[in-house]
Amino acid sequence: MVEAAFIPPARERGAALLTVLMLVAVMAVITAVALDRLTLATRMAQNGVSADQGRAFLMAGEAVASLRLADLVTARTGKTTLTGGWLGKPQAFPVPGGMVVARVRDAGNCFNINSLVKAESADSYSARPEGIAQFAGLLRLLGTDPRLAEQIAMASADWIDSNDVPGPGGAEDAHYGQLPLPYRTAGGLLSDPSELRTVAGMTAPVYDRVRPWLCALPVAELSPVNINTLLPDQAILLAMLADGRIGAETARQILAQRPMDGYGSLVTFWAQPALAGLGLTPAVTEQAKLTSRWFEVDLTVDLAGTDVSETVLFDAQDAPARLVRRRWGDEG
Repeated sequence: MVEAAFIPPARERGAALLTVLMLVAVMAVITAVALDRLTLATRMAQNGVSADQGRAFLMAGEAVASLRLADLVTARTGKTTLTGGWLGKPQAFPVPGGMVVARVRDAGNCFNINSLVKAESADSYSARPEGIAQFAGLLRLLGTDPRLAEQIAMASADWIDSNDVPGPGGAEDAHYGQLPLPYRTAGGLLSDPSELRTVAGMTAPVYDRVRPWLCALPVAELSPVNINTLLPDQAILLAMLADGRIGAETARQILAQRPMDGYGSLVTFWAQPALAGLGLTPAVTEQAKLTSRWFEVDLTVDLAGTDVSETVLFDAQDAPARLVRRRWGDEG
């Protein structure tokens, strides 16, 4: 007995086709999402491999930089000058699949925020009047209200020193503990100038103006400004050393008239007519240097479109130069 084929009613004849089309559409969407996720995962894996490889190449660049900085410092005994055009000049060397580019800066030509204190012992620091005066002077030279400049400088010293007694106009834990979001002072040397954003009196506009002139050297010493590598557009630092007794324009002219081979004597430098008779303390006159000890090297590598960068601080007091601090990526 042969059964008759089932013929669906006319109103249902398109339902099966519609169901199949819907299934195909759903499967297409699922496939597209899966492929997109797979592509993303593949790219992330490739980027991770490139980043790891890039870091390895940058560490190799660190070793090269260490040796070259040692050569730079020892090439001229008694002074470090701009001879050779090394300052800020891109120096590239190839690596498999890419290129490493290095730029060197004199990391002592800045205001060392850790000079706001002096070391009393290995882990104890007290406010340093010379450093506080220089920071306040730098802020004033940058257009900050004098009273606010004094407050920020004192509060910054309080932020770093080891005691809990605020200086005149300063602030310690008792002040910050009463804020809506309380916090405490560092109570030790800073590793990055960005920590000053949380200091009492510091505002975003003031910080933005002063930030290009700040550094955080790992020593509680007055800023070691090298008068042989200080550029004319950094003249404000020389005016800061002179305690504001000369203007930035005068300081710029002094730097522009520097001998091509640099100064060989601090006595000769401070004896210039514009600087003689300023009555600066020996601590300040000796703060100016003929040689450089601290260098920052910006290293960047591009591998298959993946950029990896770092900034490294070197201490070139001994050879080879010693890596002190490393920061991955650009400054935030």
